[in-house]
Amino acid sequence: MSDQGFSLLTSIGPDTSPRKHLEMIQQEIKKYKATCEQLENDQTELKVARDNLLEITKEFKMRSATVQQRRQEEEQLKASQVNLHKERLVSVQAEHAELCRESEALQNELDRMEEENQELRLQTQVSTAVPEKKMVFTGVTAVEGCSSSFDVKPRILYPIEGGTALITFEEEDVAQKVLEIKFHKIKLGECYITVEARPVQLLVPSDIEVETHVCDKRILISDLPKIGMEDQLLDKLEIYFQKKRNGGGDVDMTEMLPDSGNVVVTFVEDTIAKGLTSKEYHDIKMFDKTYRVKVTPFLNGEIKHLKARTSVSKKTVQLVGIPDILDEENLQDNLEIHFQKPSSGGGEVDAFVYIPLGKKAVGIFEEDTSSE
Repeated sequence: MSDQGFSLLTSIGPDTSPRKHLEMIQQEIKKYKATCEQLENDQTELKVARDNLLEITKEFKMRSATVQQRRQEEEQLKASQVNLHKERLVSVQAEHAELCRESEALQNELDRMEEENQELRLQTQVSTAVPEKKMVFTGVTAVEGCSSSFDVKPRILYPIEGGTALITFEEEDVAQKVLEIKFHKIKLGECYITVEARPVQLLVPSDIEVETHVCDKRILISDLPKIGMEDQLLDKLEIYFQKKRNGGGDVDMTEMLPDSGNVVVTFVEDTIAKGLTSKEYHDIKMFDKTYRVKVTPFLNGEIKHLKARTSVSKKTVQLVGIPDILDEENLQDNLEIHFQKPSSGGGEVDAFVYIPLGKKAVGIFEEDTSSE
């Protein structure tokens, strides 16, 4: 299509015939008609192109809106996930802090248990059945009101009422014979009395549980030599354990345990005993000679469980129903003489005690070692 304007009027020369001029006009019309058709075609193509562009624009806008919506959804999802992760992070941090506290508490508990375990290693837990012991009255009495006690060496206190006696025979068979006769008629001068023989029933431990703990201020010294007087031995030990070069310190008291012959040393401070017991044996110079003694922790005990049973003394018999008709000494002599006679069903008497009416006493029963 030409950029120049057009006109049906053309310049005609003077020599141009009308016919020729008409033909030229027809050619021009034909030419411009073709140009017009070309313009219409171009316009149609432009319209199609415009419609295509509008369709593409519409589709692009729709796709852009979809992408925008998807992007917003993704951003919302991302924000939601970020918030969720933040919440999880806060929860994890709180859980971590709680676990740290629990770990610290467990570590403290573990340290406490370890300390307790170390302490328990020094302690002795005693739980054992007490073996059968033969008990016999030795003729020794104690002041009324003393409570019963039980230790490694059995010692049972038995109350004796007034008007009764305890008699211990050397042989079990004699005691059983006296019990079988039961009622015994005894001559006292010009008259007779009748006494009843009864078995002596003792309440003895059958099972005992003792909880012990180490005393921080005391030590137990054993394997001591049998030399010198007790006071001298205690003085020598006190002098040795007061010296810091020996691991000792200020001594509060030293005492001898009469039942075992061991010595207990009590210190003023509670840090001395542990150091001394870490070294089990100590060489102590006493009376121009060096002796090796054993130093161990001193245990304080508390009975946690005690089960008792009834046991009958095999050699001891209780006589009841004794009237107060003679003085105490004469009556005891007559009773003892009567039960020493085989003709009266008696035998050799190992111990005898008579408690007159109006008085009371406590008989001490210990383990019978005569048959061992």
